Amino acid sequence: MHESVLLKESLEFLNLRDDSIIVDCTLGYGGHSSNILKKIPNGHLYSFDQDIDAINYSSERLSKINSNFTIIKSNFKNITAKLNELNVTKVNGILYDLGVSSPQLDVSERGFSYHLDSRLDMRMDKDNKLSAYEVVNNYPYEKLVKIFREYGEEKYSTSIARGIINNRPIETTLELAEIIKENVPFSYRKDKHPARKVFQAIRIEVNDEMNVLNDSLRQALELLTLNGRLCVITFHSLEDRLVKKMFREVSSIPNELSKLPIIPEEYLPKYKEIKTLTPDLKEISSNNRSRSATLRVIERIR
Repeated sequence: MHESVLLKESLEFLNLRDDSIIVDCTLGYGGHSSNILKKIPNGHLYSFDQDIDAINYSSERLSKINSNFTIIKSNFKNITAKLNELNVTKVNGILYDLGVSSPQLDVSERGFSYHLDSRLDMRMDKDNKLSAYEVVNNYPYEKLVKIFREYGEEKYSTSIARGIINNRPIETTLELAEIIKENVPFSYRKDKHPARKVFQAIRIEVNDEMNVLNDSLRQALELLTLNGRLCVITFHSLEDRLVKKMFREVSSIPNELSKLPIIPEEYLPKYKEIKTLTPDLKEISSNNRSRSATLRVIERIR
């Protein structure tokens, strides 16, 4: 079963009270949600997910702990609208655990893994029209290069894109992984799997992850009550840079005002960065998928 990354630290920095109203934007298989629920017996937990398999599993898991939770089948870009429908306008804490959950990686038919053979898919929400198959087989060369560079930070984007174009149609994950391997230098295959960055890039494109995250985080900040906290766990540098930049922006005084002897009240930051941390060696050794994780925490102070 999926091991939640930075679980102890997330629970600590959410500052949970027994009556806290908490949002878990990435329910998954309920690792964080189940532990949050145990600590808020008089509060309420709202958990978002698009994946019906994860929702069904977690609903049963959470029901064994308490009944004070609501699971919302929706992309977290709809966080404000969906909470407002439930008459929730302010919350004490919000958690994002980004990336693909281990069960999604481990179930071959979901098409996320370059180790398991299946039809190219990579949709977090199975109802979405765009899948990895369409990206790989229908995108023009220039667009493939662009997403591999921007979302995968892949230095061999051009040769990989050319290899994909020349081998269409490509049906399965292992077919794609082999084509990637054949279009990078041998030395590039030694340490880590040569397909990992391209698979990441395609997954981000299929699920529009960067735009969705940017939009959702801005909403999340506004939903926090005074002293409420937002905790975000990222797994790759693109996500982490986005979170870091946004947290810096909302917790800083604008440059043009920073030299004033007195800063007008309306320009004082509403948020304060609390902590940035990564897993310790013990967690990394017991859960290899945690090695690239970063947790950033911000608090509403006015």
